[in-house]
Amino acid sequence: MIAKNPDSQNSVHFKIKRQDGPDKPAYWQTFDVPYKPNLNVISCLQAIAANPTTSEGQETTVVVWDCNCLEEVCGACTMVINGTARQSCSALIDQMREQGFGSRENPIVLEPMTKFPVVRDLWVDRSRMFKQLLRLKAWVPIDGTHKLGAGPKESPEMQDERYQLSRCMTCGCCLEACPQYLKDNHFIGANAIGQTLYFNEHETGKNLQGERLDVMMEPGGISDCGNAQNCVKVCPKEVPLTLAIAKVGRQVTVHAIKKFFMGK
Repeated sequence: MIAKNPDSQNSVHFKIKRQDGPDKPAYWQTFDVPYKPNLNVISCLQAIAANPTTSEGQETTVVVWDCNCLEEVCGACTMVINGTARQSCSALIDQMREQGFGSRENPIVLEPMTKFPVVRDLWVDRSRMFKQLLRLKAWVPIDGTHKLGAGPKESPEMQDERYQLSRCMTCGCCLEACPQYLKDNHFIGANAIGQTLYFNEHETGKNLQGERLDVMMEPGGISDCGNAQNCVKVCPKEVPLTLAIAKVGRQVTVHAIKKFFMGK
C-alpha cells in the first residue's frame, strides 16, 4: 500500500515525470512508498503499481516502465534517476537515502530518457539502437550450422578486451549522456562503435569488417563523435568505450586510405 501520511523515516518520496502517450504533454506526479531495507527503484514502482495513489491521495493510472531481468543484464530498465541515466534495477534506495534523496524536500526523481521517443511514462522506444546494430552487421558470419572444426584462437589479451566489449547491454545510458547523440540526428553512438570493434576483432567476424567500416564512414558515423567521454563515465558495465572509439577511428582511417588507393 502507498503511504498516505508518510514521514521521512518511514517512507520514500518519489517525483515521477509522466506522459500518457507519444504525443501527449508531460506532467509530474509524486508518490510515497513505505520504506523497508533493500528496496530498489523497480520494487518501489511495483508498490506504486499495486496502489496508484499520489502523495496527495489522488487515484491515478499505473506508472508504466520497462524491465526484464532485474539483475542488470538486459538493459531494458534504463531511466534517468536524479539526473543520471542508469539501470533502475540496480538503483538501491538505501544508497540514495544515504546520499540525501528520498525525502519530501529532496525526492527521488524519475524521468524517461530524453534521447529516445517516449512510449508512455518511463518507457521509451530504443529500437534505433538495434537498427544500428543491423546496419553494422553486428554478428559473426558462419556458413550454416554444420560442424566446421576448431574455431580461431585468440590471445588472452584479446579475449580480455573482447569480453569487456561483450558486456554491452544496449541499455542506452551512453547515448543519453552523449551530447552528440540527439533524437533528430544520425549519429550512430558509442555503443555501436564498441560493438563494431568487438566483431571486427573476432577472427571470423572480421570478414565483415569492411562493410562495418563503410557504415562508420557515412554521415552519422565515427567522425561525428565529439570525444566528450561522457559515455564511458555512465556505462553500467564499464565497457571501454573510449578505447573502442580510438581503435575504430584508426581502423576507419586505414580503411579509407586503402579504398582511395584501390579506387573503390
